[in-house]
Amino acid sequence: MKTWIDGRVVGVAEAAVNVTDHGLLYGDGVFEGMRVAAGRVFRIERHLARLEVGARALGIALPRSPAELRAIVEETARAHGEREAYVRLVVTRGVGPLGVDPTTCERPGLFCIVGSIRLFSEEQRQRGLDLITSSHRRPNADALDMRVKSLNYLGSALAKLEARQRGADDALLLNARGHVSEATVANVFALRGDVLATPPATDGCLEGINRAAVMDIARSIGLTVVERSLGRLDLFAADEAFLTGTGAGVIAMRSLDGRTIGGGERGPVTARLTAMHRRLAESEGVEIIPPGGDQA
Repeated sequence: MKTWIDGRVVGVAEAAVNVTDHGLLYGDGVFEGMRVAAGRVFRIERHLARLEVGARALGIALPRSPAELRAIVEETARAHGEREAYVRLVVTRGVGPLGVDPTTCERPGLFCIVGSIRLFSEEQRQRGLDLITSSHRRPNADALDMRVKSLNYLGSALAKLEARQRGADDALLLNARGHVSEATVANVFALRGDVLATPPATDGCLEGINRAAVMDIARSIGLTVVERSLGRLDLFAADEAFLTGTGAGVIAMRSLDGRTIGGGERGPVTARLTAMHRRLAESEGVEIIPPGGDQA
């Protein structure tokens, strides 16, 4: 695992963040999680564009240009040296005195981590995930807009804890109106017939980069893709359901709250979308780590 911080790439044990950084103290900052697949960073431009919008929404001026941020990501990924990896690019409000006031921080903080991430095992990927509906709700957009990928993931962490304590793989989060928002760190899709539905961002989900990629792939194979509000009933009625995300990739849901979804296993459309999404990630973008370049 490697980290870019203060202008150089070091091992994580050498990287240090000031304890008065408001990103640590108050969750005041934004980040992007990106995937290195077959030596390529998947859709880095879209990730950086979303980071810029999130920073602007929080009133944080990015400390580097998009070209410089891209170079930092690629430099850190090369130093890590593995063709399959996870990237986390983080921008914080910066170091400041105790107190929530953002105006006391003189300049934003910036660091990039590249390492391995394994949200789910290969067995889980083959059989599909068992989810529970979390008791934690996604806030309304006027309280906290989930389209901003902020450092505040407490709701997701508590929902994941609840799922694990109840013997499930992950949790489904609803919004205040009872509509499906997303899983803990992934978008949700439900397939019924040839219609593939996913919640709109206004229902409390992140506008996922992989979500958009899968929507495009689904259209290319003749599915009708719609963004509309979903309830738990829509998942129970689905022929297939799955999650998408940078860490999750495309992974099937086999049950929710002990009730089987579809055939209770990864369905043929989910399997096809999984394979096509992987091929897209392996072919799109500039190859920054050539074959045989793994250091691990």
